[in-house]
Amino acid sequence: MRLNPKLPPGLVGVVVAVTAAILLTACSSSSSTSPSTAPTTSASSATTTSSSTTASSTTTTSATTANFNSCSVVTQAEAASAIGQSVTPGVLGNATVEGGLACVFYGPSSPAPTTPNVGQPDTVRVVVVKGSDALTWYNNYKSSPQVHAQPVTGYGDQAFYDGAASLSVLKGSTYLRVAVSPAGAAPSLSDEEQLATAILSKL
Repeated sequence: MRLNPKLPPGLVGVVVAVTAAILLTACSSSSSTSPSTAPTTSASSATTTSSSTTASSTTTTSATTANFNSCSVVTQAEAASAIGQSVTPGVLGNATVEGGLACVFYGPSSPAPTTPNVGQPDTVRVVVVKGSDALTWYNNYKSSPQVHAQPVTGYGDQAFYDGAASLSVLKGSTYLRVAVSPAGAAPSLSDEEQLATAILSKL
């Protein structure tokens, strides 16, 4: 025979009240915990995004300063006028002497294959270095053993001809080096001065 004990009515009311209170407390705790987590994640994400943007901006600025586009200050027509013949559009190459980017124009007698990373005959080569390193590169080249620097007046703050192939000019925090090398002829300082005059007005 199975017994079915019955709780007194008063005790049943107490049990129901306690159970309801427990359930309300649990819901209230869950509801208040959830929103507090979201702002923390959002703030962390915003900080990460901000740091990423700042780093990207700094990198871009440094790259732009270090790798000035020398082709932006000399035209194909100016290069052709300096060398006295038609030339190709300028192409960028590494400039190891000046530590920047060279803009190189090729005449019809340039040897094949052409490479803008080194000096070649029948070319016009322009390099512009901007910033705090300009003076260092200018002085380093001027004092190098293979250079017989000859002072040239009337260009920038100071200038010199290297005695063989190019004109170097320092104007403020900008270093300009110009080399005009026609095929079958010695480089011409007067041609380089002509081109330097055209470029310096843009720097």
